[in-house]
This record gives sequence, structure tokens and C-alpha cells, in this order.
Amino acid sequence: MNSLVAPSVSFLAFGAITALLFNLVQRLAWRRMIVLIASTLFLWAATVGESLLPILAFVALGYVELKVIESRRVRIVSPMVAITIAAFVWLKQYTFLPSATFLHISYTTLGLSYILFRVLHLLVDTSSGEIAGPIGLTSYLVYALNFTTLVAGPIQRYQEFDKTMREANWPSIVQTGRAIERIIRGFFKANVLALMFSMLQASALTRIANVPDEGSGIVAGAAAIASYTFFLYCNFSGYIDMVLGVAQLLGISLPENFKRPFAADSFIDFWNRWHITFSTWLKTYVYNPLLITLMRQYPAESLAPYWAVIAFFVTFFLVGVWHGQTSSFLFFGVLQGLGVSVNKLYDIILTATLGRKQVRALNSHWVYRSLCRGLTFAWFSFTLIWFWSNWAQVAVLSKAMGWRAIIASLFVMLIAATVGLAAWETARSLLLKIRYDGTAVLRSRYIRTAWCTLMVMVSVTSALLLQQAPEIVYKAF
Repeated sequence: MNSLVAPSVSFLAFGAITALLFNLVQRLAWRRMIVLIASTLFLWAATVGESLLPILAFVALGYVELKVIESRRVRIVSPMVAITIAAFVWLKQYTFLPSATFLHISYTTLGLSYILFRVLHLLVDTSSGEIAGPIGLTSYLVYALNFTTLVAGPIQRYQEFDKTMREANWPSIVQTGRAIERIIRGFFKANVLALMFSMLQASALTRIANVPDEGSGIVAGAAAIASYTFFLYCNFSGYIDMVLGVAQLLGISLPENFKRPFAADSFIDFWNRWHITFSTWLKTYVYNPLLITLMRQYPAESLAPYWAVIAFFVTFFLVGVWHGQTSSFLFFGVLQGLGVSVNKLYDIILTATLGRKQVRALNSHWVYRSLCRGLTFAWFSFTLIWFWSNWAQVAVLSKAMGWRAIIASLFVMLIAATVGLAAWETARSLLLKIRYDGTAVLRSRYIRTAWCTLMVMVSVTSALLLQQAPEIVYKAF
């Protein structure tokens, strides 16, 4: 595992040096150049032994297309978007394409998915006039290859990124402290908690393979499925916390990517809290245009809510398509699409049956909210089976447990999630009500300092005594 694309001390040292150099100069051109050099070094160090030419060619293709659009020689952006997506699918070697057409050399696709989002955004927004003025080569490369967001995001629009680059200032002592606190929290989540849940899942899968009785198999199945969800959250959000903290040291503001996703009480709400910049991008460039097209094509007012159901399914089916090249990821996308579209259809039917006032009353009831929260967690965890395994592994798991035990495991996970998350939310709410001098005690600087110190101590101990932390999952996308 390359240490620069891991939640490692090496990455933090690299980010700190870049932040120091960045803040020592004031001219925007020099700051952009420092970030570009840092991003180039990051990409080079992260891909030792693998060819960079294909990914650089993809970046160059995006810039050529951008210049063509800026020149207004092409008034329709659709062909450019199609070419860009086709190039991405080809480089990622999706299995529905003939393997004979692929490049049969070793090359990296590190960060390619996130570069795709940035390039498509630039093409569409430049074509619509939302991005004014030509974008220079350095600005384009800094945006496309920014080392803080290259591997796993967050996804930021060019307008916001350019603004924060222009307005970046040497962070104050308070801002530096908050950045360091966030880095420590992210390091702890990605190196300690993620490792703990990864080991828990591995242990549960081992127990399933050697299951002594059906009851133990049911508990192990529930643990294997649920523990991966927590692992993915700690692994992914921990790395995001680290890059947000590093960006803050540069004086750059990046958008939040997670907002307490396990507090969500519906699947739609979940995707408003999980990988926020990704779901926002899909809403802007897929969901909204598709919904508008359907409503214009079939303008009947009674059909409008149901077009949203269809638009939701298509949008979140693309979540699976983006995540991987195989049929298991396509099925993962189908399950995501079903989750949000059925959620929307349920809301429509419930509102039509009970009325908005009664629905609001129902949604505010703690028992109903707890059940919805547990169901949301259980469904997402179920869909992730096709994220961390393939069809062959699913078949082995099914044979080892049997379908009756699998269904029972999902039910156990649903009950445990409903009760456990309700207890967590209640305890959190009560603890935050404990205040001193007008401030929540848990959020006081004394408690946060003590907590950060403890996280550092545990992280160091874990690094010395336990195995290396897992790779960042989203490095693969």
C-alpha cells in the first residue's frame, strides 16, 4: 500500500509541507503552481511502476474539449460528454466491452472517477455559461488533479474551488487547531476504528465458514454484514476528515461529505448525508435534468410525483455503474435505485392516504423514526454485500449459511440497528444537553483536547501493536 494514498503519517507530513510552502507565498499564480507540483508529486509517488500516460491523456482530452466549448465552435455539449464517458468506460475496462479492445499494459486509474466528475462539470457548466471566462491550463490541472481530493473526493464545483483558492489566507491559531483536531479524528477513524470493524467482519466470515450451529451462524451473518457498513464509513469518512483538515491548513475550504448518515430515518435522507458531494453532483447533472425532461414530455400534474420515482431510480442505479465494472456492481446500483425510488413511492402513497399533517405527526414519533432509521441502515448494509463481494462469494456465503439463516441474519440486524441507533441518538441528545457556561460540555475545548489526546495515544498504540490499517476503499474508484 502506498503511504501517500493511505491515512498515514507520510500523507500528513506531505500535506503539512505543502501547506507551509503554500502559505509562504501570496501570489495566486505561485500558490496554484505549488498545489500543482504537490499534486504531480502525489500522483507520481502513488503510482510507482504504473504508467501515467492513459490518465494524463484523459485529463488532456478534457482540456481540449473545454477549449473547444469555450471557443463556441461546438454549441451542443452532448457529444463531448459522450466522448468523455466513453473514454472513462474504456480506461476502466468495463466487462461489457470486448477485452480485446482494452490497453493490455499496466496503468493507473487512481482518481479517474473523480477526475471524470470534474471534467463533465466543467464541460456542462461552461457550455451553459455558468462558468464565465476562459480557464487557463494551470487552473484546470490544479482543479482536476488537486492532491487533497484526487483519491476519494470530496467533489467540488470549479466555481467554489477557484473562489476558495483566491481567498485562501494563512489559517489563524484557532483554524489551525480545528484543522489538526479534524486530522486526528480522521486518522483515528481510518486507522483504528476501520481496522477494528475490518477484523470483526473477517472474524464473522470465518465463523460462518466453520459454523457449529444455525444460531451462531445467524449472529455471525448479521455481524459480517453490519460490520462492513461501519468499516466503510470509518475508512472513507476518516480519510475525508484528513484531507479536509489538510486543506484547512492551506486555507482552502472543501465541502463536507458526511453528515451523521446513520441518523437518517429514510433512504433518501441517508443519501443526503452519505457521500454528500457525490449525491449532490448526481442530483444536479442527472436527477434534475431527467425529471425536467420527463415533466415536459408528459406534463400531466398527476404524474409529476411518479416521474420523481423514475428519476430517482435511474440516478441511483448509476451509483452502482460508477462504482465498478462488473455485474455485481450493476446489481448494487439496482438495489440503490430501488431503495430511493421505493422510499419516494412510499412517501407519495402515505401522503395521499393520511395527508401531510398526519404524515408529519407520524414522522415525529420516536418509535416510527427509530424503525425507519433501523430499516435504512439494514437496507444499505444489505446492498453493500454486492459492494464487498462478487457473485461467486455470495454463492459461497449462501451455501454456508442457507437462505433461512441469511433472512434471519437480516432480521436480527434490523432489530439490532433499530434499538442500537435509537439508544445512540437518545444518549447523544441527552449528553449534548449537559451545558456549562452556555456551552455543551462535550463540545468544550477541554473535553475535545482530552479526547484528541486519547485518540492520538490509541492510534500510536494501534500502529505499534496491530496490523497495518486497511487501504482506502475508494482508492479503487
